[in-house]
Amino acid sequence: MRNSGKMAPTLFLIGADGPMMFVPASLTDETEKDAFATTARLMCIAHAATVCVMAMEAWMKTAKPGEKLDMTEPPSEAFDRQEVVILMGEDRTVQKQKFLPIIRSGNGKFFGFNESDMPQLDSMEGRFAGILPPNVATNEHRILAQAMLKVKGVNVTKLGTTVRLMPPRR
Repeated sequence: MRNSGKMAPTLFLIGADGPMMFVPASLTDETEKDAFATTARLMCIAHAATVCVMAMEAWMKTAKPGEKLDMTEPPSEAFDRQEVVILMGEDRTVQKQKFLPIIRSGNGKFFGFNESDMPQLDSMEGRFAGILPPNVATNEHRILAQAMLKVKGVNVTKLGTTVRLMPPRR
């Protein structure tokens, strides 16, 4: 974020093949966001992940004390929205989240992170939650997920920590 002012959505996982990360080529629309979530789930299955963290920028809105949250207004359109980096960690027993409010200077450049006053949530829902499967993947499931990733154009390098990006759609 210090260099570009943005954070690419990233999946970090630890599995049978060691630590890995996956970054999508882009997330310009709902279809690409859904594809990233699906690919992240396949990555967790294919590599027998035991823990994962999804990290990304997001718009967040909260209700003021004593008020109900207006669920009809998308956070990206809310006047009082807040720009955050969210870290969503999962293992098979618990989900944890950390919200890091982004501080930008007057010219809009990334300056740093503020302390979050968000309470710990019991759970999260949405396309980027529940990435880790509830059970350990069988060898058959891993092989199938690896084949699906190959068809999608996701290639894992043998360095142990890098996943190549999906090629652009033509």
